[in-house]
Amino acid sequence: MPIIVDVDVMLARRKMPVGVLAERVGITGANLAVLKNGRAKAVRFSTLAAICEVLECQPGDVLRYEPEVGAEVGAEPGVGASLGRY
Repeated sequence: MPIIVDVDVMLARRKMPVGVLAERVGITGANLAVLKNGRAKAVRFSTLAAICEVLECQPGDVLRYEPEVGAEVGAEPGVGASLGRY
């Protein structure tokens, strides 16, 4: 997935334990771990806003985009991926 979650970076900068963030945001530690480890498929804006409020940061401090190596811009996985360019 080309979206990278940097919650752990912000936690380290704020010297805040994961459990404290989860409690202040109002989510379970397990759900925060899913997000932190990059396994989440989605995040609610309300959750992202709460994380940013607690960590005193912007959404771009928590999420970033890194293109996948070899991925063609605009190509959907499995759709015309083998056609190449003319």
